[in-house]
Order: sequence, then structure tokens, then C-alpha cells
Amino acid sequence: QVQLVESGGGLVQAGGSLRLSCVASGRTLSINAVGWFRQAPGKEREFVAAISWSADRTYYADAVKGRFTISRDNAKNTVYLQMSSLTPEDTAVYYCAGDKSYGIRTYYTAYDYWGQGTQVTVSS
Repeated sequence: QVQLVESGGGLVQAGGSLRLSCVASGRTLSINAVGWFRQAPGKEREFVAAISWSADRTYYADAVKGRFTISRDNAKNTVYLQMSSLTPEDTAVYYCAGDKSYGIRTYYTAYDYWGQGTQVTVSS
């Protein structure tokens, strides 16, 4: 099994920045990609960004492209989501997820492991 723990959420003003972290433990070798998703109240969980674990490939949702950056530190089994130029529309619970399959996928049902989520609130 794999355990994922997110941290770094909080309250920030519009235009500000936050960095989320996702630490993986357990059978991390089974993970081939890590994705970030978010879910706002009353909305479906949506894809934000993903990174392959072994190759340095990344993929972003259009809504965050140019503002968010996903990166990883394999030595620390940690994936980061650097978020900049935040707007109130970015307010949501952010989840990291691990995918056992190769390639980067954007639909949340494809992911096998999930963290508990971290709240990000952007005030106007």
C-alpha cells in the first residue's frame, strides 16, 4: 500500500502564492505518476496537474497553466505544487493522488491512491 499526505494549504489573498507538498510512503515504487486534483463545494473533483515519477514529464489543466508548477523530489518521496497568482476560483480542497499505470492521466478515477486533502482558500 501507499500512503499520501498533503500539507501546505491555508488562507491567502488573491494574487498570492502557496506551495503544497505531498509526501508518499509505503510501496512508493508502485507509483508511476502523481497528480494533484481539487474539489470545490458542490463541484466535481477536477484535474490540476500531474508529473511522472521516473521521467520528468508534466501536464497541467488549462485553468492553471502558467500559474502552477508541479515538481518532485524523489529522494524525499515528495511532490510539490507551487501555486502563484491565486484567485478565489482556486479555492478548493486539494488532493494528491498516485497512479500505478504508466503515462499521465487526467481523470480522477484512474488514480489508485489518495491523500486526505488540504484546504486552500483564496480571499478576494
